Amino acid sequence: MPQTPQPPTSACILRLSAVGDVCHTLPVVRSLQAAWPETRFTWIIGRLEAALVGDIPGIEFIIFDKSKGLGAYRELRQTLHGRRFDLLLHMQMSLRASVASGLAIRAPVKLGFDRRRAHDWQWLFTNRRIPYKSRQHVMDSFFGFAEICGVTQRVLRWDIPIPTQTQAFAREQMPDNAPTLVISPCANARFRNFRNWRAERYAAVADYAAEKLGLRVLLSGGPSQAERDYGNAIFAAAHSRPLNLIGRTNLKQLLALLVRATALISPDSGPVHMATAAGTPVIGLYAATNPDRAGPYLSQHWRVNRYPEAMRQFNHQDAATAAWGTRVRDPRAMDLIAVDDVIGKLDELIAARSRGEPLLAEMAARPA
Repeated sequence: MPQTPQPPTSACILRLSAVGDVCHTLPVVRSLQAAWPETRFTWIIGRLEAALVGDIPGIEFIIFDKSKGLGAYRELRQTLHGRRFDLLLHMQMSLRASVASGLAIRAPVKLGFDRRRAHDWQWLFTNRRIPYKSRQHVMDSFFGFAEICGVTQRVLRWDIPIPTQTQAFAREQMPDNAPTLVISPCANARFRNFRNWRAERYAAVADYAAEKLGLRVLLSGGPSQAERDYGNAIFAAAHSRPLNLIGRTNLKQLLALLVRATALISPDSGPVHMATAAGTPVIGLYAATNPDRAGPYLSQHWRVNRYPEAMRQFNHQDAATAAWGTRVRDPRAMDLIAVDDVIGKLDELIAARSRGEPLLAEMAARPA
């Protein structure tokens, strides 16, 4: 959309998944809301992701439930029948999202990614594109949608509602605001297992946090059997017996726990970005993926980054010149992260906290 002095009357956000990318999208929407207070916003979103953000006031959420197959497209067409938006922000590079946009979303301006980044033929379904910028963090690339619309003041605000009963659940697990380390040990999808760190190493960090730093330790994760098995392996290997909530929380409950947490330790996964939204520092474990592209946006100082070494050793590439977003899919890559690497970052973070220093990067609203 060309820069215009007149904000649109209505705007549609198309970002179905995943949880981490929805967390990246929300500050863009907040920035647009701040600049266009009279604009009506509609967000087409996945069912799981709606469970996290779908109760945000001031945004109409329409759920696209991919589990319904072709029925999801029929439902979306019926829901949007007769409606027309001034602007579509097509922020998902997937064929599913593009087909949904083509079949159901009417707008004279359909804004997508530039041709070089528009994977899965997204460029065929848009008529305006954001400018190409190389080697950006995912959230920065999303802000390109706001910038081309003339909105350059970034509002890094999430403000995801947490129901009262969900807050009470978090208080039960973390009473008295006792310093608590949350460990979200693995990405849940099987194809992402190359991102997982060894269970015994998590256990060693959990023991150190409990016995040397006096932290409560809590394990979090999804309901899949693979994640439950991972949590059980950590619990069995740890002398300190962390509280194992893997498979026992929904997204809102996890968010409430992260709001109260002292820090999160996790590999590249959705909870990393939920913690950012919650204002909680993240010790991110990166070897299989590039933290400069997908790391915790406000906690890059705390990350453990072995991605350059993994790229050299397993992909035989230089991370500085390789294609942006290249992954190291060898499960041995995460073994490059030592227990002492993580303990060192945790010591540094706790020391900074005790001195009252800010733990999150100063990324206040500013012109891009």
